[in-house]
Parts: sequence; structure tokens; C-alpha cells
Amino acid sequence: LKPHTCQWSGEQQRGPRPPPPPGAMAARYLVRKDTPVEGAVVPELVKLRLAREAALAEEKDKALAAQEKATAEQREALKKRTAEYEKEYADHNKQLIDLRREAKLGGNFFVEPEAKLLFVIR
Repeated sequence: LKPHTCQWSGEQQRGPRPPPPPGAMAARYLVRKDTPVEGAVVPELVKLRLAREAALAEEKDKALAAQEKATAEQREALKKRTAEYEKEYADHNKQLIDLRREAKLGGNFFVEPEAKLLFVIR
């Protein structure tokens, strides 16, 4: 929704929050788990509501399980990628230290590498 100006105060305001995408169900949504007393007469609409809520609860459980699985996979991939980057940085620092030592032993100077900077003008 685009921001609009209030006609009385002149302040910028936003409209109502857009609805969530279809099939999206957050874990915080409450699905009631009412059960009627055994032997009691249950109206037809209550039976329909109970069936609908049972289906929603099942859908919610499946969605939460899928979301937890995806989150776990994403975290594992992130940990693996982080370990690779840390190893890469450690290898680079070790290489710089070795080059400094080699230059010092040979009586030479070691020029620190500078950041690569690129100006592109179109």
C-alpha cells in the first residue's frame, strides 16, 4: 500500500496491513482444541467447527515441522560456509606472515598488500 496524507492532520499514514500470502500460517496463531463432553448432544455447526479446527491444527503442525526443518538446514549451511570463510582468512593471514618472515630473512622489505579499489565511470 502506498502512503497517503490524512485530510485532517496532514500527516503521512499507511493503510491497513496487507493480508499474508495464501498458505502462510505463523506459529503464534491459536487453533483451539475444544472437545465436547462424551454423551452430550453436539450441534451440527459445532461439529463442522471442530472438524475445521482439527484440519487447521494438522496443517499448522505440518507447516511448523517443515519450517523447523528448513531453518535447521539453513543454519547448518551457514555454519559450514562460515567455517570455510574462517579457514580462508586464516590461510591468507598465515601466507602474509610467511611472506614477511621470508623477506626479513632475505634482507628485503615486504610491502603490505593494499585493498583493491576500482573506479568505474560510465
